[in-house]
Amino acid sequence: MRMNTAVDATPGRRGTATYDRGTIALHWLTAGLVLVLWLIGTFLEDLVPKGAMRSGIWSVHFDLGFVLTAVIVAFPVWRHAGGRQLPVDDPGSLHVLAMMTHAALYLLLFVIAGLGIANALVRGVTLVGPLALPAVGDPAWRRLLTHWHGLAANILMALALFHAAAALVHHYLWHDGILRRILPGRAAQRPFERP
Repeated sequence: MRMNTAVDATPGRRGTATYDRGTIALHWLTAGLVLVLWLIGTFLEDLVPKGAMRSGIWSVHFDLGFVLTAVIVAFPVWRHAGGRQLPVDDPGSLHVLAMMTHAALYLLLFVIAGLGIANALVRGVTLVGPLALPAVGDPAWRRLLTHWHGLAANILMALALFHAAAALVHHYLWHDGILRRILPGRAAQRPFERP
């Protein structure tokens, strides 16, 4: 059962409706985790010499990867069960492009998470504290999984930059309020939420 409520859209004004707090929080948490994970995965080997510090940062990378996996599973569940669906401002080609971009972002997130989990299991990584995953599978898969995980992450970052650039175009060139929908602090309240 959907728990959506009426959005606070004003007729004739594009982009005036806002997402709910949960959707906004999950969006920005996903964006932040993706950026941090990509930076670690891309630059750690070049910036930190081999040793305990590098191993510790890799453990953080794997930990945050599992957190990201939980967030990307929670995101569509939240959107379906309690998140606010906004009216379509422009049902034309830009909306189709936006929908395709979002679908590709979700797909890549799940592919990257799956490859990362497979990589963690093949490697047998140490997580935060005393937690560790045992090494399972063929160790020869490490290089292949690492390659595909990194390639998918780079494609995701390129698509995320496109997504962010489109939001900035909406905000600074078209002044249509699309970006304001997802900004923290701009969430529309549902009747059972208190300020």
